[in-house]
Amino acid sequence: MFTPQNPPQTAQLNGAGLRIGIVQARFNADITDALHQACVIELQAHQVALENIETVQVPGALEVPLALQALAERDDFDALIALGCIVRGETYHFELVANESGAGVSRVGLDHGIPIANAILTTENMAQAVARQTDKGRDAARVAIEMALLLERLR
Repeated sequence: MFTPQNPPQTAQLNGAGLRIGIVQARFNADITDALHQACVIELQAHQVALENIETVQVPGALEVPLALQALAERDDFDALIALGCIVRGETYHFELVANESGAGVSRVGLDHGIPIANAILTTENMAQAVARQTDKGRDAARVAIEMALLLERLR
């Protein structure tokens, strides 16, 4: 049985029957495409049917929360996933985008009572983003499944 002291192992996660919504930012598309690909492959590896995965794209990380909110309001998803990539530049814009997108993602999840796996990368450079793109995409899939199953048990 799952307990906080004995969390399910990745191999035990079974997403059969779950509906997952993904919001993918197009900015830094090479990275976000790789995040998306890794995420969808991992969802399918844990029995989430491809027809139960819906992806929408938005221009950038600041637009992700609004699209998540629209999906959450439909009330037909068990979990949502946010995918994006913010790379530090020479101005304060990085902090603004990172902070506001992160706060927006959290707010949507709390307001709607839906788990959201936040895989909006915030990195110092593109090399760091490339190094994380596959693992973070996979992680997001597993987090979404685990949290959807947890909330199902808690409700």
